[in-house]
Amino acid sequence: MIEFKKKTPKEVLCVRNHLVSDVNGNMQVLPLLHYPLLDETGIVEHCFTTRMGGVSEDIFSTLNFSFTRGDNPEFVMENYRRVGQVFGKTECDFICTDQTHTTNVLRVGKEEAGFGVTKPRPYTDVDGLITNELGVILSTFYADCVPLYFVDPVHKAIGLSHSGWRGTVGRMGQKTLEAMKEAYGTRAEDVYAAIGPSICQECYEISQDVAEHFYKEFEGHGDEILINKGNGKYQLDLWKTNEIVMLEAGILPEHLAVTNICTCCNAEILFSHRASQGKRGNLAAFLMLK
Repeated sequence: MIEFKKKTPKEVLCVRNHLVSDVNGNMQVLPLLHYPLLDETGIVEHCFTTRMGGVSEDIFSTLNFSFTRGDNPEFVMENYRRVGQVFGKTECDFICTDQTHTTNVLRVGKEEAGFGVTKPRPYTDVDGLITNELGVILSTFYADCVPLYFVDPVHKAIGLSHSGWRGTVGRMGQKTLEAMKEAYGTRAEDVYAAIGPSICQECYEISQDVAEHFYKEFEGHGDEILINKGNGKYQLDLWKTNEIVMLEAGILPEHLAVTNICTCCNAEILFSHRASQGKRGNLAAFLMLK
């Protein structure tokens, strides 16, 4: 059983053990994190991965979803295949971002299925994906940055975005909601959203120049999101900042789940760039309309 070090005792996420078959047909346990709030919508399958249940080795052990960090591509493909089983899909049904810390959001569908896994991506600089098409798995990647999930049960549309400090100060959550409104007519007050496992304030030290961006963009919230440690060093609360972004964009408080699981505090279970000094694989967030 997985035991996380949590910042609050509240059960925001739950761990579910899924049985999947390996390439030889033997059953294996694949533990994945789920948000009960998103499940309540009844229209999506989703998860956030851990390091467990895959086939990758060494620093990528075991459930790595990056083809670009030096892992064996066959191992990575098998990891996708295993998660695909949980969704009732194959590795051909995933659609991946090309994350470069932008606030660019791309509308995708069945024509893009497989991009980033079984086919090369024809796009670059995309940190968010939206769709209203059934059966394609939106896919974003992490090792301390913040996953943002969006489910619109009224217009049957979803979004999934990656938000590091640049995405957060650029209000990636708001940008994703705006893209969904333009594409599908989504209203923020109808959306169920979640802020996923990522680095906590205690573990996330930033420089003064970065802090100044947040003081400027989130005027009046400085004391909520930043701790001044002196000597030009600050600690940033990405969870609270993204919560502010979501609420100011119109998400209802009762429709928003905020993580209490830090990737850096749980580096044995989750990949963390800071904890591993860059020697790591990638976690993934996945979201699909049923």
